[in-house]
Amino acid sequence: MANVKGAPKGARTPWQVTRSVWYAMFVREALSRTMGDRMGWFWMIFEPVALVSIMVGIRSFIRGGGFIANADFIPWMIAGLMGFFLVREGMIRGMGAIDGNKALFAYRQVQPIDPVLVRNFLEGSLRSLVFLIFIGGGLMLGLDLYPDNAIRVMAAWLSLWSLGLGLGLVTSVTATLVPEIGIVVRMISLPLLIISGVILPLNSLPHWLLEYLMLNPIPHGLETLRLGFFENYKVVQGTSMLYMWLFTFTLISLGLLMHLRFVDKLKAK
Repeated sequence: MANVKGAPKGARTPWQVTRSVWYAMFVREALSRTMGDRMGWFWMIFEPVALVSIMVGIRSFIRGGGFIANADFIPWMIAGLMGFFLVREGMIRGMGAIDGNKALFAYRQVQPIDPVLVRNFLEGSLRSLVFLIFIGGGLMLGLDLYPDNAIRVMAAWLSLWSLGLGLGLVTSVTATLVPEIGIVVRMISLPLLIISGVILPLNSLPHWLLEYLMLNPIPHGLETLRLGFFENYKVVQGTSMLYMWLFTFTLISLGLLMHLRFVDKLKAK
């Protein structure tokens, strides 16, 4: 008996094919990411620990204070770093997804967008796990890392995850077609960390400068994430999740359109 579209009995639907492709690629990427490099897990945990330690040392030496706007400095920074890394990894890992899976495009079921989506999901899952490890470890060390509003934390986390997806979709196309763009994106990751208010509070900056920095959608997500941990935290003026989501939806739409427009070129690269 044929299905509605006239396909023979037992034939898989497009969604079933896509789901099988995503599952196979996820297993492949997960094994490569977690077992291909024995230092992979170490660096995912050591990088934020090292940055937090350095910044706590610098802050203690310069100012001697430990609090920022009704929030403990160390948990405040951990939340910012974890949220920023979630966005950054979505953006950077997306750039190498197409080149890293080029051999799979010989199968017509595999499209260039598939490895980008799979890598973003994998990186987000790993970063979420690392964040939970930090929260558990922080609580055992006596840090105030228990969220006051868990729903707001999860919503902000998913928002930052989506922003990383949008950036990854766009950079995966642009960096594949123009490799020099990938170099520029990696170069701006450090300045982006500074101007996003990850390690230094943006509230201390002049208002005229803050207006320009808040055009960057990342601080909006980070400030909302921190507000979920500290209910009395004073977020940066102008923080708006609506703005962040409009920016995110624009990036995702643009990325999807670019993948549709340049699909043949991406396969041929």
